[in-house]
Amino acid sequence: MATTQFFLGVDGGATRCRARLRDSSGRELGRGLGPASNIYLDFDEAMRVVRETIEAAIAGGTATQEIAVGLSLAGLSDEKEAERVAAALPGFARVVAVNDAVAACVGANGLGDGGLIIAGTGSAGIARVGAKTTIIGGRGFWLGDDGSAARLGEAALRATLRALDGLEPASGLATALARHFDSDPLRMSRWASDARPRDYGAFAPQILEVARSGDGRAREIVGEAAGAIAALANALGALGAERIALAGGFGEPLRPFLPPDVAQRLSQPRRDAVDGAILLAGGKLADDASCP
Repeated sequence: MATTQFFLGVDGGATRCRARLRDSSGRELGRGLGPASNIYLDFDEAMRVVRETIEAAIAGGTATQEIAVGLSLAGLSDEKEAERVAAALPGFARVVAVNDAVAACVGANGLGDGGLIIAGTGSAGIARVGAKTTIIGGRGFWLGDDGSAARLGEAALRATLRALDGLEPASGLATALARHFDSDPLRMSRWASDARPRDYGAFAPQILEVARSGDGRAREIVGEAAGAIAALANALGALGAERIALAGGFGEPLRPFLPPDVAQRLSQPRRDAVDGAILLAGGKLADDASCP
């Protein structure tokens, strides 16, 4: 059996898939980038994306049997799912598959105690205190993900449709978002029948922009998202997580809308979920390593 000389971290999410290869000293050797890889929407397609992203990071220069893989996947919830994922990646020295919140928390704080809030297309909170890991939220678009870009987009589009139907007053938010559908409620409904979480999340930057302009309805909806993130922070603190980081593409844009005391408590992640996955696979990180 070949000695593990390389460590590959993969972060597969609802928006994109990223991979990073490091040697045994933690020096970065390669990166890969792919599209969304949500195993709950289409397992086979998600794993195809993961494999292609891995191949891009390796670039044919490293034997897979010498590589330990740490795989961070959105929503992964039990050992059976982790085994299924590992089985879809044969030929590696080993594969460690974990929930993306776990990998992101390790990336943010290292292998010691800490907490993390992920606010991206989806949302989740995680606390790693002592020997116990607790995940809060991260239950998916239909039943969870409060405070995420996708849920913000859904709430804003729902308000827009209500305004078009005359069920609530018109607002600057409704005017701005209705333009994407030529102010046609039927067109909105047809779009929603095929829309995925990332499609809803794509509206988040515009919603925040309208909220910053002072529109009351936009500020109300953004305020609900900020309240959900604050609730996660309070829950993680109650579990004993002293250092809590805020990560995800939606986290920093939402920070100005958070209650001031919560915004002050939430620190910047030290590293990302890809490097967290590398640590969980047994790898090291060079001191000068970066994690965009």
